[in-house]
Amino acid sequence: MHGNGNLSYSVVGNGNPVVFLHGFMESIAMWDYLKLEDAPFQSVLIDLSGHGNSPLTDTREHPSLEFMAKEVSNLLDILNIQSYAIAGHSMGGYIALLLKEKDSRCKKVILLNSNFWEDGPEKKNDRIRMAELVLQSKNVVIQEAVPSLFYRFNRKDSVVRKLVEEAKKMDAAAIAYASLAMRSRSDKKYLLIQNPMDFLIIQGENDPLIQVETMQNELKELHVQCIRVKDSGHMAYCEQPETVRKIITSFLTS
Repeated sequence: MHGNGNLSYSVVGNGNPVVFLHGFMESIAMWDYLKLEDAPFQSVLIDLSGHGNSPLTDTREHPSLEFMAKEVSNLLDILNIQSYAIAGHSMGGYIALLLKEKDSRCKKVILLNSNFWEDGPEKKNDRIRMAELVLQSKNVVIQEAVPSLFYRFNRKDSVVRKLVEEAKKMDAAAIAYASLAMRSRSDKKYLLIQNPMDFLIIQGENDPLIQVETMQNELKELHVQCIRVKDSGHMAYCEQPETVRKIITSFLTS
């Protein structure tokens, strides 16, 4: 584990760089399930602002995914990475889209249990509610929210317990910040229209946050590859790790 700039990170393996960005209330520990040290590329694993071992340093009034993306870009500058692919889980996918939009070094993008459209009114309200609740009772919110993301696992399973404990390490203010930052994101569909071959979407067949039918509708007339992972919810990387690893490797090495 290293710290450079404001973000904590780890680099494993050799080959062309691939940046891995975790999701909301996660950290680089999530990628352990994919055994990336054996992958045919170099994996740059980054703790996003306020997550894992990275402090939240943004003091501006309005939470921003753009700030989080800029922090990642700054770290890649420090690491002297000239060209990279990127894989983002859930919130990490939203940040990956911002990097694809603004950083010419970003080539291929994998959206893992993530999407590219703006939140609807109900979802935006849910983001506010999450921010408010977590500031009041962080651990209670985490214990309820994390297990609901899985398809068949229950709150007693070791995988779920590990993620719950990881989330509890976060400051409530950082969780609230990230929730409100996601609420403010904008639609990025035009990126997929412009360069469909640069994108891969990996979706859990039973993802409770991103319905299969919704993804199908959003992808109409887009020539973007979308692969569904059976027997998985929003946490496909630890529900079906071997399958997800093979899909990622195939896309990045083709």
